[in-house]
Amino acid sequence: MIDVDIEQQLGAFALAVRFAVDAPIVGLFGASGAGKTSVVNAIAGIGKPGRGSISVNGTLLFDSAQRINLPPDKRRVGYVFQDALLFPHLDVQRNLLYGQRLCPPTDRFIDPARIVALLGLDGLLRRGTVTLSGGERQRVAIGRALLAQPRILLMDEPLVALDAPRKDEVLDYIERLRDDLRIPMVYVSHSRSEIARLADAVVVLTHGRCTAVGDAESILNDPALTSPADRYDDSSLIEARVAAHDPADRLTTLVFDGGQLLVPLLDALPRDRVRIRIRARDVSLAIGRPIDISILNVLPGIVASVGARTGPSVDVRIAVGNGALTARITHRSLRELDIEQGLHVHALVKAVSLDLRD
Repeated sequence: MIDVDIEQQLGAFALAVRFAVDAPIVGLFGASGAGKTSVVNAIAGIGKPGRGSISVNGTLLFDSAQRINLPPDKRRVGYVFQDALLFPHLDVQRNLLYGQRLCPPTDRFIDPARIVALLGLDGLLRRGTVTLSGGERQRVAIGRALLAQPRILLMDEPLVALDAPRKDEVLDYIERLRDDLRIPMVYVSHSRSEIARLADAVVVLTHGRCTAVGDAESILNDPALTSPADRYDDSSLIEARVAAHDPADRLTTLVFDGGQLLVPLLDALPRDRVRIRIRARDVSLAIGRPIDISILNVLPGIVASVGARTGPSVDVRIAVGNGALTARITHRSLRELDIEQGLHVHALVKAVSLDLRD
């Protein structure tokens, strides 16, 4: 459980944030300047709030009323910054072990060999940090933070300086850590796709205030939280489980309360939980159930809402089971299909558009 209730004046910027979340990975989401870094700095003890309290799994890190303010080295917080900030005079192995040396042996619960294996660092241990790629540097930084034996891991925009392939590589490793170590994490990002892929719960910050808190699916599916900059890549999230694999056709069947979806073959076991991100621009609509088409995913649903009609396209929200999909269609399609709230439709999603790594 991460419980934050703080106020802090930072020049002309006023931070007043309150949330309590119990989830493996909490996504701290918002635009640049929303106050995300200020919140994680307060959790880490780098910044001191003017008022309030911070606790992690019942351990009080800060409480202005009780005059409690643990110094950073006593908080047992791992912190991964935007820049890896590795020690250039130490090789990878000595960078990894730096934090562990500061932790008493009785408090050590994460084995270095385990972290090296999870982060794929075996071949890098004797390398100098200046020879590493951006993705390798961030993996070492994550390993160093974990070997400090933290109660919680804070990650502040750790992928912002990486290109798309390196981002995907590091995200894979973060998912491994989440599944294997079960250390609570706060993941800071302004990227909806990163938050959608990793976070179990989401805290939305806007101008120094907490404007929404909840599970990732409900928060990220809220159209009100889509900024104009995000609109092209607007998407919906669906929580599903692996039902079966078809190696011959290289497809995996996923099931959720609204039906089933076929996606490119996944490296996952039956009953594993997966999260599907479906872009609005990849969803088409049909009134009747179409036949003789190449699209494999046809989901019956009901039109929940029709968005504003001011731009070149219209976003139509479709209730599918207990979740929802957004379809982005033209004004002509909206008019010719006579789409309105309450209409029964079928949402069509190409299987090849569903890349769970995106």
